[in-house]
Amino acid sequence: MKRHKGAFDRVLVDAPCSGTGTWRRNPDARWRALGPGLDNLLPLQAEILASAARLVKPGGRLVYATCSMLAEENEEQVAAFLAAHPAFHVVPVREAAPQLSFSAHPDHLALTPARHDTDGFFAAVLQRGGPPPAA
Repeated sequence: MKRHKGAFDRVLVDAPCSGTGTWRRNPDARWRALGPGLDNLLPLQAEILASAARLVKPGGRLVYATCSMLAEENEEQVAAFLAAHPAFHVVPVREAAPQLSFSAHPDHLALTPARHDTDGFFAAVLQRGGPPPAA
């Protein structure tokens, strides 16, 4: 990872998560324990996000995604990351992908079974300061 520091325009983190967004398709999963548990997942997600951030060049974007509907794994994870990494800021979904204006969240992509007839899904676009790289 060290030799790729600041080398990428775009980095995607498909974070390991509780999978609560898949309960629509797997209703029995809600009665099972949350895999390794949130106590283990939350620090792992933060560590992966911070590690991936080192790969993003100035003006580049980091996308953090989960199939969770829990704020602790989504909005709160992004807020904690931004507090610890002031070089990054949120790119609102309506700016990053205007065609996704139907999101349940004003800044991030948030799909819910009740509103979108899909699995639950979350994605945040985070940009390292500076102008965006040419598309």
